[in-house]
Amino acid sequence: MSGVRVREMAESDIDAVAAVRVRGWQKAYTGLMPQAYLDGLSVEEDAERRREFFSRGVGDVVNLVAETGTAEDGGDEVVGWSCFGPYRDRDLPAGDAELYALYVRPALVGTGVGRALLTESLHLVAQRGFPRLRLWVLRDNTRARCFYARAGFAPDGGAEAYEVDGVAVPEVRYALRLTRAALSRSPG
Repeated sequence: MSGVRVREMAESDIDAVAAVRVRGWQKAYTGLMPQAYLDGLSVEEDAERRREFFSRGVGDVVNLVAETGTAEDGGDEVVGWSCFGPYRDRDLPAGDAELYALYVRPALVGTGVGRALLTESLHLVAQRGFPRLRLWVLRDNTRARCFYARAGFAPDGGAEAYEVDGVAVPEVRYALRLTRAALSRSPG
């Protein structure tokens, strides 16, 4: 998709990001998580949690948005969101970064929005001196796993499950060493 711009998220983007995130979960995780849980997700509640997070300051966490649009069609529109920071789990030595989230408006999956967000995230992570970027992805989310594999990520052996409405949802951890070759690869 041409005309995708990635920039740092502003507080004024919160409602749009919440919509992208909630609709992204509802589409991507259908059949992978309990449907009642997905149906119960609320854009308004998600936005309120993000406002609270922003009010406390974002610290080492970087939030990016992808936007599209021109003045002729009504201006910029947030169509994707990614978020990264220091790796959070204590199962590995400190020093790596973690991609906490990357979501695209469901109708625009496969158009290059996710690729643009991941490319900018990789460059910013490398600029901050992190040697590696890790992420967790649902084990059965084949589309997302293929997206990350095309970008050079590979499973690193980490696996865990978390509970959603009494159902175990398995995840696998992927990692990418931030070499010059990795940064020049076009994700997705």
